[in-house]
Amino acid sequence: MNVKATVLDEQAIRRALTRIAHEIIEKNKGIENCVLVGIKTRGIYIAKRLAERIEQIERKTLPVGELDITLYRDDLSKVTNNDEPLVKGSDIPTDIVSKNVILVDDVLYTGRTVRAALDALIDIGRPEHIQLAVLVDRGHRELPIRADYVGKNVPTAKSEKIAVQLKEVDQQDQVTIYEK
Repeated sequence: MNVKATVLDEQAIRRALTRIAHEIIEKNKGIENCVLVGIKTRGIYIAKRLAERIEQIERKTLPVGELDITLYRDDLSKVTNNDEPLVKGSDIPTDIVSKNVILVDDVLYTGRTVRAALDALIDIGRPEHIQLAVLVDRGHRELPIRADYVGKNVPTAKSEKIAVQLKEVDQQDQVTIYEK
């Protein structure tokens, strides 16, 4: 992996998530009807961090769920190499019907992961609103999807890849660009 640049370090990730937390509170006029739902894997950790920051600001706990989109992917056969997909299961601790669901992921790229997540959410229940929060938006959308909350816009070439590393999985916090 030939790293071209580090676009977010630990401190920058922390600042971006704090800003997104404030934006979520402001846009929703508080958090009374909100639920954070992280897309497995790294979206879950980002959602949990957002919930912690929101709790520090609002002094209220926000429910956090986990969404597994494995069976909703339109590239399932490519991802699993025709083997059985590894389904980890979704865990949403509260009813999402008529709630404002903030879907959380690490990187927004083509929009296909978010499309799969929308399908998975609708199968669970019908939220009042669905909003999208991402740590990084790298462009190159294939579907008409945009994030409501973005930590950092990072224009990339299609030959580049964004790597989000989080302490919970990778023992460090950073976002890098590298050549495929």
